Amino acid sequence: MGRFSKMHGLGNDFVVIDAREGAVDMTEARARAIADRHAGIGCDQLIVIGQSDDADVSMQIFNADGSEVEACGNATRCVPLFVGRDVLIRTKAGLLDAKSVDGGASVDMGAPRFDWDAIPLAYPMDTLTMGASWEDLPTPAAVNVGNPHVIFFVDDLDTVNFDRLGPLIEHDPLFPARVNVNFAQVIGDNHIRLVVWERGAGLTRACGTGACATAVAAIRRKLMTGPVTVSLPGGDLVIAWAPGGAIRMTGPATHVFDGEADWSRF
Repeated sequence: MGRFSKMHGLGNDFVVIDAREGAVDMTEARARAIADRHAGIGCDQLIVIGQSDDADVSMQIFNADGSEVEACGNATRCVPLFVGRDVLIRTKAGLLDAKSVDGGASVDMGAPRFDWDAIPLAYPMDTLTMGASWEDLPTPAAVNVGNPHVIFFVDDLDTVNFDRLGPLIEHDPLFPARVNVNFAQVIGDNHIRLVVWERGAGLTRACGTGACATAVAAIRRKLMTGPVTVSLPGGDLVIAWAPGGAIRMTGPATHVFDGEADWSRF
């Protein structure tokens, strides 16, 4: 039997497995089975916390479709709560420093990347004002914050067909590693409303890396200066970034319950 915790950040929910004392053999099929909301435990992402040679812990992240990804901002905020202290976390996106704050955590998400091949895109183009768009959406921006994001600033989010456009853009050949699709609306000074179609997970109630990427794109386009409040369906995150620096994300993290499972049954 293995222990796990059910946690969430603004409704973006996770099964968090503690593999520090004993490794868990996690495959794409097993991750997908655990994440299944009808036949498994159910989650947007599966998180495996392990040992690390150069950090306090390591973090592996699997989307609901079983694919392993580089970063997850909402899950990163849950790690200090799961471990019980401030932590330096080794991820595929690099080292992330997560500190507990009242009701959640503040995370140094590292510096964003803007080069076309760092997103990655299939061919060179300006990532601030991309030479591509889809249907009647405005020209997007692209940012890598440990994982790839494309951001559309629209006039009215309520007119966007997320279920149709999200998967269309996620799987477009322009994005060889697929992409997280952010639909954003500026609703006030340093305030953005955001809906994210997550690569491998679909619509979720919140996406921490999406909030980071969108705030960075808004600041680069001089739509605002920050810190930026990003309002997602599950609640608000505060994103601070200055050009040339690292992104600081602050927001809630919630522990729901603990459980045990036989991973060999998945």
